[in-house]
Amino acid sequence: MPTAINMTGKAALVTGAASGLGRATALALGRAGADVLIVDVNAAGLDETAEQLRALDVRAETYAVDLSSADNCRTAVAKAVEAFGRLDALCNVAGVIFFSHTPEMSAADYEKTLAVNLSAPFYLIQAAIPHLLEANGAVVNVTSSAAFVGEAYVAAYCATKAGLTHMTKALAMEYTHKPIRFNAVAPGGMMTNIATNMKMPADLDHSLIARFSGLRGLVEVDDVAEMVAFLASPAAAGYHGACINIDKGITAG
Repeated sequence: MPTAINMTGKAALVTGAASGLGRATALALGRAGADVLIVDVNAAGLDETAEQLRALDVRAETYAVDLSSADNCRTAVAKAVEAFGRLDALCNVAGVIFFSHTPEMSAADYEKTLAVNLSAPFYLIQAAIPHLLEANGAVVNVTSSAAFVGEAYVAAYCATKAGLTHMTKALAMEYTHKPIRFNAVAPGGMMTNIATNMKMPADLDHSLIARFSGLRGLVEVDDVAEMVAFLASPAAAGYHGACINIDKGITAG
């Protein structure tokens, strides 16, 4: 990062923090001095992340919950404020992806994709805005290179990530004259638990998959996490309505 990240005395909420990019983001914020409420459906993974955060001498609280419920999103924000007395940053990292031939995608998988990837960030933001305004805080949404290029077999995922990217810009315009910042980070493929547990139908056309596979390989999780933490911090005061692509050139052409 071009500017040192200092989150001492500040509090953050990070979703999807039981593993992968969410965990890396929580740790990046912890190293910068932030107290962190970490949220995920995976309670055991959250406990591991919390242990690593506490080793950094910051406070860490966990909330194991399914964010596909609007009420759970609102409760997550309330728990962060209750635990730390403030909220300075909301990092929407949690996400799901289901590969499928579009005619064969189940309604449950479609609805889950929309709920976790698009609705949950909205409800979290909605609940967090009053606290972030008070703290001159920031929202960072993790979208994807799939927001900018069509990717075969993941129509619902692409739609949610494009929607979240545009939601970020719309919120930035709505709050242009208020003390709150909205930004997004759009990574390419990373080696996370989502990638390792990904299930694909056996009869996919792999030449189509190759079209959105980076020629330079996978993106480093820590590189993305550091950018999320930077945008969440006062060091990124000049960023508002931005979407930073970290995809090793996937969306370049």
